[in-house]
Amino acid sequence: MSDQFSPEISDRICKHMNEDHANAVVIYAQAFGNVKNATVAQMLSIDAEGMNLSAEVNGETVPVRVQFDHILADAEDAHQTLIAMVKQARVK
Repeated sequence: MSDQFSPEISDRICKHMNEDHANAVVIYAQAFGNVKNATVAQMLSIDAEGMNLSAEVNGETVPVRVQFDHILADAEDAHQTLIAMVKQARVK
């Protein structure tokens, strides 16, 4: 894991996403993790290459890895990328 995505930064981003943007995390699982039937999802960790989620499908929890379309430079790049991904998914 790069310095830009220390466990503390990953935890901070995940906590924020899970508490304030839970709907977006479900969208990531559905649109980019190919878990179309996900009803609930949580972001477990994020790194420069992608994010690890857990999604609930038909009462079962499944792991989901979503790769980014580029290597993230830092937490600000993560912020902008996550916003862009939600916008992209909503257009589909």
